Amino acid sequence: MSDHQVKHIIVTGGVISGLGKGIAAASLGMLLELKGKKVTIQKLDPYLNVDPGTMNPFQHGEVFVLDDGTETDLDLGHYERFIDANMTKANNSTAGSIYYEVLERERRGDYLGGTVQIIPHVTDEIIRRVETPEKVDPSLDIVITEIGGTVGDIESLSFLEAVRQFQQARGRENVIILHVTLIPYIGASEELKTKPSQHSVMRLREIGLQPDILLCRTQHPLTDDVRQKLALFTNVSPNAVIQGMDAKSIYEVPLHLKEEHLAGIVMEKLHLENVEADTSQWQQFVERILNPEDEITVAVTGKYTAMIDAYKSIIESFIHAGVDNRCKVNVEFIEAEDLETDTGLEQVLGHVHGVLIPGGFGSRGIEGKIKAAQYARENQIPFLGLCLGLQVAVIEYARNVVGLNHANSEEFDEKAEHQVIHLMLSQHQVTRKGASMRLGAYDCVLKTDTKAFAAYGEKDISERHRHRFEVNNAYRDQLEAAGMIISGTSPDNELVEMVEITDHPWFVATQGHPEFKSRVARTHPLFRDFVKAGLAFKQK
Repeated sequence: MSDHQVKHIIVTGGVISGLGKGIAAASLGMLLELKGKKVTIQKLDPYLNVDPGTMNPFQHGEVFVLDDGTETDLDLGHYERFIDANMTKANNSTAGSIYYEVLERERRGDYLGGTVQIIPHVTDEIIRRVETPEKVDPSLDIVITEIGGTVGDIESLSFLEAVRQFQQARGRENVIILHVTLIPYIGASEELKTKPSQHSVMRLREIGLQPDILLCRTQHPLTDDVRQKLALFTNVSPNAVIQGMDAKSIYEVPLHLKEEHLAGIVMEKLHLENVEADTSQWQQFVERILNPEDEITVAVTGKYTAMIDAYKSIIESFIHAGVDNRCKVNVEFIEAEDLETDTGLEQVLGHVHGVLIPGGFGSRGIEGKIKAAQYARENQIPFLGLCLGLQVAVIEYARNVVGLNHANSEEFDEKAEHQVIHLMLSQHQVTRKGASMRLGAYDCVLKTDTKAFAAYGEKDISERHRHRFEVNNAYRDQLEAAGMIISGTSPDNELVEMVEITDHPWFVATQGHPEFKSRVARTHPLFRDFVKAGLAFKQK
């Protein structure tokens, strides 16, 4: 029997939502890894959807896709980017998936006719999910579990009760609570107010949970008096009252938390040997973000631009690519519907150094996206198409270069004369929306002497996917004859994975979602070369 004890950190949130629990968890994970610990992070979301795959981006932001095809919360993207690890299904659970599992067991008769209740059946399943990462990888040292929502939400009660039971079973030296809360500043009296945080911790303690560390989100430094007051009324050690100041970049957060000795306090409370963490490479990365040598402007022509979190991974990928190219990438979000009239295209896109068309579903704004692709192609502006962006580029090329005037996608016009994009064969019998698309990592073979191959530097690659429609192979010969390069295909050559245009300085589109794989330590090559092309376009 191994005596290796996996330690757990539970991250909860109080007062209001949107305080950055995900960034805090990711930052802590990175700092602990730099102290030599093997860490993973998971998210438990209290909403009743089985996963966020069918949720509107306007409500929930980006759906982040993992290699194994799991559709997850966007916080999983932060986890992967900060600790440079591939997450799996074991790293994300929702209340919906938990209740679904419990009810499936009840239908099978697994409970032997017993009455199924929140306690113990639902809480037992939550505890099983908390324990899953260490069972998948027994070599882990620390599992960080972020509980979504805010203390006091009715949806969170069963999760917090499960944490109470779990901590009681494992011991407080093995399971600690990090509570992220808000310290508002009242301008009229020029003072920080601790009462909301006091009440938030009070709610936790009513459930039976005592925070070990208080991470206080604040726009102003915490004075010693404020820290002492918080410690007194929340029963947290004064040295464990940590300030989380607003930062210019989320990538500064780990450095701020290092100054507060957060990781060291965690190691102490978990009875682990504390060693110094070398953050010099991370500091260099942040320096390059804050002190660029040049800048470019890229237009992202999307359908969900009123909720920029719908494009979170794209934004972060541009930060990574900007660092690699020593420049700042100014992202201008353009609502695709605004481009559907003939007026204003030059005014909206005439000043940009690159055009990116992201993924999306449904016909709204499609004609605007097609016009953006046409403008980029005709004006030799660097172009990157992602998922739907590839399909839009193919439709535009088929219409305006090949001469198929009524070319379209089956998704947008089932009666179109030329369906250059059509439903994948494997999707014809699909009737359920959730988790039924082509999801997760798929292999792609690149043609040499293409911009895609030049970017990746290798022939065999893999990208994550999330789509139902594909390029219609019946039109491949016509597209290629007119100058469109099929630069990447599935290994069996049945699916078009990437396209380019011959007479353009940099026009590349992929059926995948490369933004999901860009990391602080490893900028995605397509974003890196797209930004490089944007710089060249600006200089020319």
